Amino acid sequence: MDRKIAKAFQSIYLTGYRASGKTTLARIISGRCGLNFMDTDQLIQDEAGMTIEEMVAERGWAWFRSMEEEVLAQTALVKHLVVATGGGAVLSEASRKILKDSFFLTVYLKTSPEQVLKRLAESPVSGQRPPLSDLSLEEEVKNNLAQREPLYLDCADLILDAGKPPELNAGKIIAAFQAQSRPAIRS
Repeated sequence: MDRKIAKAFQSIYLTGYRASGKTTLARIISGRCGLNFMDTDQLIQDEAGMTIEEMVAERGWAWFRSMEEEVLAQTALVKHLVVATGGGAVLSEASRKILKDSFFLTVYLKTSPEQVLKRLAESPVSGQRPPLSDLSLEEEVKNNLAQREPLYLDCADLILDAGKPPELNAGKIIAAFQAQSRPAIRS
């Protein structure tokens, strides 16, 4: 997987399913490296003036995904960022192209359905995580993770276990970013 050969990484993008810890990790990296932090879900909500749940109820998932693609494209124009992407950002071909850009270190925070369900139960976020289907939450998480896994892997330069302590994962990401070359580490 030697597709990325860049002179220097300009930004870090964190991908993974919801509740994989992207936002928490992005904040840690931002604080330790002095990179500006952006969360695409928050940017979308700020721009739309409503929660994701309200957007989806009012305008549907297709509209939200279109907004997500636009916001991700806007982040790609700015250097020195650490960006927590929405869990479904990889569903867009245009967004995957951005995530594969050689100037961005793209990290996949790999998680299990059990881990996602546990985190969602421990820390529910009102207004941000509407259902994606009519399935039970457990079935939805299993199905979506299975569907998205190949897309996350296709974009990833670095794959980390989302169950590991965020400080440990932050250290690995920062080391890869500062090495200025595609990391060979996958853990």
